Amino acid sequence: MLKPKTVDDGLLEELTKVESMGARRRLIAYRAGTVVLRSMVEELLDMGFEWVLPVMLSRTTDPLWPDPGASIETRPELEVYGVRVRTMQSMIVHKRVLVSLGPPKFFILSPNIRIEKRERGKTGWHLYEFTQLETEIAYGRMEDVFRVYERLVTSAIRAVRSELSEDLREIGRELRDFGTPFRVVSRRELERAYGPEWERVLPHKIEEPVWVTDIPREFYDFEDFETGTWRNYDLYMPEGYGEVLSGAEREHDYEKMLTKIKRDGLRPEDYEVLLRLAMEGKLKPSAGAGLGVERFVAYVVGARHVAEVQPFPRIPGIVSPL
Repeated sequence: MLKPKTVDDGLLEELTKVESMGARRRLIAYRAGTVVLRSMVEELLDMGFEWVLPVMLSRTTDPLWPDPGASIETRPELEVYGVRVRTMQSMIVHKRVLVSLGPPKFFILSPNIRIEKRERGKTGWHLYEFTQLETEIAYGRMEDVFRVYERLVTSAIRAVRSELSEDLREIGRELRDFGTPFRVVSRRELERAYGPEWERVLPHKIEEPVWVTDIPREFYDFEDFETGTWRNYDLYMPEGYGEVLSGAEREHDYEKMLTKIKRDGLRPEDYEVLLRLAMEGKLKPSAGAGLGVERFVAYVVGARHVAEVQPFPRIPGIVSPL
């Protein structure tokens, strides 16, 4: 999470004022966001990824349950042509279908709506509208995803340091290059070292990005039933900034997915297409991830609150004029 651990009401009020949108610091954040996105998109295209467009309304979306990091106050629904649909919380279900029937690897700049609980407005790290840079790789493994995002992160940082050096100096941001590969540590190791609050402690203990693996989460992440381990991962940034990416190798076995859906108290009918493909043997193994664009840009510019990099902040608990 961001430094400081929580932000005060004065900063939240400042962030939501339309007249503050032209502030110099924000202009630099927008420039940094442009450089970051251009760099990452160019790297993905160079690696042979296809660029596909996002879905924003659907009958099915990520349940975000039982992810321990989820804190959803409400799940917006509306009627389209007489059918109830939801706003997109993440495109994981759609990615799994597409990677099985379409391109073998692709990326999406995907808008997400997650109506976080109001108290998360002061963490400095949560938004109720944000964008993820999503990828999915057919027959990919955890390590394949690591190498992709390590390249994206390091290339983007180098591009910002090169192109915006004067801007970084103006705002007092010392942005470091990182070596690769990033260190990998399991969630169990972190619990032993730091206790149940490891997610809050870790970002203040590291000086380089760290992959954290084996996190109990949603039904679509691969879980070894015999050992109880999960083939999934988050990427944590240093300087107190915390998690910027979540991903996993994916479940593709019909019986395992159905067992986990029922175990988690979800409705199988909400995942009808995914389950049918799995039952027919058409759901390919894959791996992927989603990187929070605003969170990463906030790290790059040393923002006090992630909403500083949005032109129209979407802070939990606050509805701004625009």
